[in-house]
Amino acid sequence: MKQGDVIGGYRVTTEPTNAGGGKCIWAFAEKGGHQYFIKRFLEPKRPRDDAADSASVRIRRQLADEFEDRHRTIMNRLRPDARGGGNLVLATDFFHEGSTYYKVTERIDTSSLEKPQTLEPRHKMVLLKTLGNSLKQLHDIDVVHGDLKPLNVLVQKRDDATFHTAKLIDFDDSYIAGNPPEPDDIAGDSVYGAPEWRRYMQRDGSIGPEQLTCAVDVFALGLMTHLYLTGELPHHDRRYGSPADAVNAGEHLDLDTRLSDEMLGLLRAMTARAPRSRPRIATFLKSLSDPKVCALQHRRPGTAKATSPAAKPTPAPETAKPSGPRTSRIKTNLASTPRPRAAAPSPEPPRPAVAEDTPAPPATPPAAEGPAERTSRVRINLGDRSPRRGSS
Repeated sequence: MKQGDVIGGYRVTTEPTNAGGGKCIWAFAEKGGHQYFIKRFLEPKRPRDDAADSASVRIRRQLADEFEDRHRTIMNRLRPDARGGGNLVLATDFFHEGSTYYKVTERIDTSSLEKPQTLEPRHKMVLLKTLGNSLKQLHDIDVVHGDLKPLNVLVQKRDDATFHTAKLIDFDDSYIAGNPPEPDDIAGDSVYGAPEWRRYMQRDGSIGPEQLTCAVDVFALGLMTHLYLTGELPHHDRRYGSPADAVNAGEHLDLDTRLSDEMLGLLRAMTARAPRSRPRIATFLKSLSDPKVCALQHRRPGTAKATSPAAKPTPAPETAKPSGPRTSRIKTNLASTPRPRAAAPSPEPPRPAVAEDTPAPPATPPAAEGPAERTSRVRINLGDRSPRRGSS
């Protein structure tokens, strides 16, 4: 494919590129006066119809048939004219020419807001709602997006609009829940991949295809929500290559404690290791009923707490303890990247009650018996401190 070529009736108008394309190259094209985005898949290759029959040809033909069937199934379920589908950028054509497969969508403005975290809380709430509603459309028909990440979400605002919206693109790696491609054929981004997806890719025998459900997208959405609200993904120990790998190892992700209690609880549930422990998209949308949920706040030490995404907030079993702007919830992070902690004052030992006109006992054992000086009472009121270790 090169500029000027006509493929399937589409004339390629730009030089093809692989930028952000994974296992494909893409370009812009024109047909019938309309502008399109055309993608050429590098694999699989479809054997010619007249190819001599052999074991390798049969295997290649089976892989091509499965690839084609998956794409056509998703296209039949995700119709461009579906009600409420305005924020889904769906394929309009899918075909093969020779041994190569192509997919076509309408051309849209590919510019995207680079820093959603700079938006006001109400604007963040609307942005997350549009993204959540797009995913809900998929999940309602048992379709997993399969590669949810910032590159596949265009954050845009029309000139006549007040709020930014999220347009969901690239359904090439989508599949029916519980029926993903084989580990060698499945695609996605390990940074946003769910724990069960990572184990499936690694051919962990404890994970079967039936466990790759819509909860895979919920995990990725939890990470993206943290990114959109704070500008960063949740932190995790550097020994692990991705958030999912850390969660699979039994670690907790380090959520930004500037997030509201409700959001901390919601994101903790969305990034849970067990798919069934994650909330559905409907719960995510219900949680976004007040802009305050998306607001950041600076807390006093010891006041952050993660709450459940249920209707009544309740403290989560594990409480985020901020130190400065963020704290580490992962033990191993404390060893690899120490962060300062605010030292809590040592509890004072209990003191016996004394009469109002009786001098209080001194803070240290007295050298000789006798009533304490009046100044010792003042010293006690300023703070009862035991002698420092090593002091005379």
